[in-house]
Amino acid sequence: MKNPKYVLPIIVISQFCCTSLWFATNGVMNAIRIEYQLEAYAMGWLTSAVQFGFISGTLTFALFSISDRFSPSKVFLISAFCAALFNFCFILEIVNSTYILLFRFLTGFFLAGIYPVGMKIASDYYDKGLGKSLGYLVGALVLGTALPHLINDLLILISWKYVIIITSILSLFGGFLMYFLVKDGPFRTRSNNFEFSIIASVFKKRKFRQASFGYFGHMWELYTFWAFVPILLVSYNNTYNNISIDISLLSFIIIGIGSLSCVISGYLSEIIGVKRTALLFLTGSFICCLLAPFAFFIESQNIFISFLMIWSFLVIGDSPMFSTLVAKNVEAKNKGTALTIVNCIGYTLTIISILLITKLNIGLASNYMYLLLGIGPLLGILALNRKA
Repeated sequence: MKNPKYVLPIIVISQFCCTSLWFATNGVMNAIRIEYQLEAYAMGWLTSAVQFGFISGTLTFALFSISDRFSPSKVFLISAFCAALFNFCFILEIVNSTYILLFRFLTGFFLAGIYPVGMKIASDYYDKGLGKSLGYLVGALVLGTALPHLINDLLILISWKYVIIITSILSLFGGFLMYFLVKDGPFRTRSNNFEFSIIASVFKKRKFRQASFGYFGHMWELYTFWAFVPILLVSYNNTYNNISIDISLLSFIIIGIGSLSCVISGYLSEIIGVKRTALLFLTGSFICCLLAPFAFFIESQNIFISFLMIWSFLVIGDSPMFSTLVAKNVEAKNKGTALTIVNCIGYTLTIISILLITKLNIGLASNYMYLLLGIGPLLGILALNRKA
């Protein structure tokens, strides 16, 4: 049976709208620090709170096989509503430093019912060409992640709170769009029970392990790079006093260019294969990690920004490839659980990476700390190339 042409665009739009919640606070971090009188390390903790919430959510969704036992579109809608609610709570007058961490945690918890569930829905519709489909889907995540920076740039003279309000509204819209227009896919296999043994059993397959460990290496680098894009720009701006950079707008452009990368990698995977495409992008981003400290010695603003764009392009293009490899190396009835648990472990690593680089940024203020991001891609490359 041929899938309706509107299905993939609807999934992509819904994913874009809902994942705008992810970096909603990062886009207005300076204003939040002033509003709530937070310390310099607030960016690391607020970003990690979302990641920790996402991890807790993915673990819960995986243990109870939520997206395999229940209609994924319904799970997506409920998660989008709850995530939007807790994101909006961030601007309430009762909020203090404890509450803002709690609300970011809860937003992240329900993002677990959006991002991996969106991939699950796509895999239920597209058996062939899954890499290309997930390329569009992860591209939507990238644009959603970058969007708060653009909203902040447009509304910087009004109030940072509009960034929170707009992203919450977008999440509600995305959830309803998915629920009403995308039903259960033709390749969906429903699981009637949850089994804790599923998590251990999926890792027994060598190809699944390869894909998973490659993904883990990729995740060590990805979210820390995204979180530090504004900091990279500020550092460069402070190094050369004769230049002036629009941090918010450039952060949106640099992160957002990764959406194009995901689409291109999806089409490239149909020519050279999914695994080779993942290796190509992973190797490219590893090289960028090694070059990053030395890029600050370049006195050309255009060259430095171009380097960040190339890095952003390479750092995300392998993401849909890893999700494709994971989905293709697990039984159909366990697909949602497998995608969710791999996301859970991957995002756990992002917390360690973000907090480590944040601490080093405050304590050492050295650009050589970005070399540490290369550890993830290197280990990912070794995992993918391992024969046994």
